[in-house]
Amino acid sequence: KYSQLLPFIEDRYKTTLGEGNTPLLRSKQLGAMLGLENLYFKLEMLNPSGSYKDRFAASAVSELLRQNQSYCLATSSGNTGAALAAYCAAVNISCLIAIVDGAPSGKIQQMQVYGAETMMVKDFGIIPEVSRNVFSGLQSMAKKYGSGIQISAYRYSPFGMAGVQTIAYEIAESLPDETCHIFSPAGGGGLTLAITKGFITWQQNNHGYKIPKVHCVQPMGNDTISSPLADGSLIAQAVSQSTTSISGLQVPNIIDGTEVIEACRATHGTGFAVTDELIYECQKNMAIKEGVYCEPAGAVALAGVIKALERNQINASDHVVCLVTGHGFKDPSSAVKIIANNAGRYYNNAKETLHYIETQLSHSNM
Repeated sequence: KYSQLLPFIEDRYKTTLGEGNTPLLRSKQLGAMLGLENLYFKLEMLNPSGSYKDRFAASAVSELLRQNQSYCLATSSGNTGAALAAYCAAVNISCLIAIVDGAPSGKIQQMQVYGAETMMVKDFGIIPEVSRNVFSGLQSMAKKYGSGIQISAYRYSPFGMAGVQTIAYEIAESLPDETCHIFSPAGGGGLTLAITKGFITWQQNNHGYKIPKVHCVQPMGNDTISSPLADGSLIAQAVSQSTTSISGLQVPNIIDGTEVIEACRATHGTGFAVTDELIYECQKNMAIKEGVYCEPAGAVALAGVIKALERNQINASDHVVCLVTGHGFKDPSSAVKIIANNAGRYYNNAKETLHYIETQLSHSNM
């Protein structure tokens, strides 16, 4: 659909599993509760493997096919690996993935189901030096064998990241004339940079389009970009150790961070650092108030919206879009926090079950 806005690749190499065209869902309850008239959720978890990373994989694997590569070498905290594994399986490319320490079992199993080989590295994604060693080592190995390393960041895979820019194109088509704020979760910053690049590209091809304000939201335990952006700094700042429990956003190194700061600032966006506790609360509220079951990283954008409202940085009539990046099934352990007080009941027979149901119905009709 957006081939004219993407790097050229011949039709015979194009790989797709039906990614993209995800819904932009208008809030049914949370918007009103927060005092926002136009709150939206971009449901990227409805992509084929359950996250926005399918857009990256579709583009990256197409390029691997064009290069006649027989394998894909990648690193991942979960979603990139699952997406690459799926798309590689579809075109018979072997997939080897070095995984962040502590990645959720649901994501690892998903990679393995698609046939990928997975290798978890101790302290990868936690200690910056370990992460640097993994990145540099894999880059050297890929170069030795005439290939590249697939990491969802412009620094490593700009071709793949061009596919992520299509999120911006879809939002621009849906809200072409509105004053918009886009809230994007960030680890290394690739998604946020893709969004800003996408809106700039859209404006270049659609004169008069007003670029939204793009805001970068990070957990406080991995605040490499958001606070420097908000504080007026020009460069991102690595953390000595990532302490957040939010899977997918544990990136203590500066990857695309400095470019994110420049890009967001150009849109008049800013940064928000949020607690893990607020993120989990947002994940729960999105599920029970909107019917949107996302992984914790998918609720980070809403946490940023709450912070922006506290600081009076968005208006009630503004159109506000939260990027919901991955499905809740990706991280089943996080569901325990949501259902702690709703663990279900077990009855010995139908009579007891029906009695309980009737009691509940009678109470609801009082």
